[in-house]
Amino acid sequence: MKVTGVRTSVYEYWMSRKMGDANSPSGRDLSSNCVVEITTDQGITGIAIGGGGARPQIQSLVEGIITGEDPRQVTGLWQRMRDRAFKGGQSGIISDAISVIDVALWDIKAKYNEEPLWKTLGGSNPYVNAYASGMDMPTSNENLREWYATMANDWGFKAGKLKVGIDQSQDLERIGLMKSGLEKSTKSPQLYIDANEYWSPKQAIRKVKEMEEMYDIAWIEEPCRRWDYLGLKRISDAVRAPVCAGENLDTLGEFLPYFDNRSADIIQVSWGMSGITSALQIADAAYAMELPITLGGSTGNMNAQLAPCMPNFLTLEVQVPKAEDNVIITDIKIKDGKALLGNAPGNGISIDFPSLRKSIKSGTISYTAGPSPFGRRPGAGLWEYLQTEEEKAAAKAPLKSEVYIPPYGAKSDN
Repeated sequence: MKVTGVRTSVYEYWMSRKMGDANSPSGRDLSSNCVVEITTDQGITGIAIGGGGARPQIQSLVEGIITGEDPRQVTGLWQRMRDRAFKGGQSGIISDAISVIDVALWDIKAKYNEEPLWKTLGGSNPYVNAYASGMDMPTSNENLREWYATMANDWGFKAGKLKVGIDQSQDLERIGLMKSGLEKSTKSPQLYIDANEYWSPKQAIRKVKEMEEMYDIAWIEEPCRRWDYLGLKRISDAVRAPVCAGENLDTLGEFLPYFDNRSADIIQVSWGMSGITSALQIADAAYAMELPITLGGSTGNMNAQLAPCMPNFLTLEVQVPKAEDNVIITDIKIKDGKALLGNAPGNGISIDFPSLRKSIKSGTISYTAGPSPFGRRPGAGLWEYLQTEEEKAAAKAPLKSEVYIPPYGAKSDN
């Protein structure tokens, strides 16, 4: 079998709710995806979703390294792509390109084997523990409890994750609303919180300790900057909740300071960290350190395919229980608070091509549909900076309204 080429297609779609965090409290409801198809001379096509900003790099790597090679030799091809990127650095855009190519190659290998990816990777149990991730900073208090109650009633979730960081009094109230909603399915829900690197270590310690006076916090995610491994360690030592971190790292090498300094108690892993091949390496390294791992949110919840072969797997992030864009089809189902992996050959993701053709975006995607256009919010890690009236109004605006982009850095706030 030989690789013959690659196709990429980008499209935009409207989400069913506004999503945002401490750096984007007004939120947005327009998103985008990129469908990557790697073709072979045997008619098997590998599918991956992502890398919309890395299309030139994807094309270059496939044409320069992958075309003409046997796609089943995934690990060796992954190493050749990494070696090609050595001098220029292996993080950022090039990591995005390597990630989706690697996923598509694994998809081909599993399809050739006529088995689902989770079996190709060596897994034996198709049930994957999961939690509901609200991405909910723009969500009103009234709708917040209802959303988690729906996740509990309709999908069986017994754990949830709330965005926090801007307003401590609101965060304390909203953790309680999340807990109340999840109690529709269990008396003792797992309560995760995520600050998205918004605090300094001292702020995080003070705020989390106050939260722990009222709630049993199951983890605090990204309480300070991703590269502040000593700060993460200080937080872990000072609070009861485990520190969960790593989702914005790209390579195993970037995790080494975390491992060396015991900076995080739970390691975040994803195929977006230079591919499935790299994600398996990171999970193995964490396993050697007796550290549990959690798999991040992914289109079609495809990260679930990795869980069965990871003995230190804890839980999977689910932001959307089923695809909302009419393009992605997945045989990964959410039931009783778990992701149930199907038996379709490959990674479980397929494409409704008639819908894709209707949705394809020519040229570049809209600015507000790409990676977060908001940047880091003023005051992050420095001082208290509550939501502005403009941010509050934008969060309350109807769906499909114009996205409000604050003028950070354009003018001062008086």
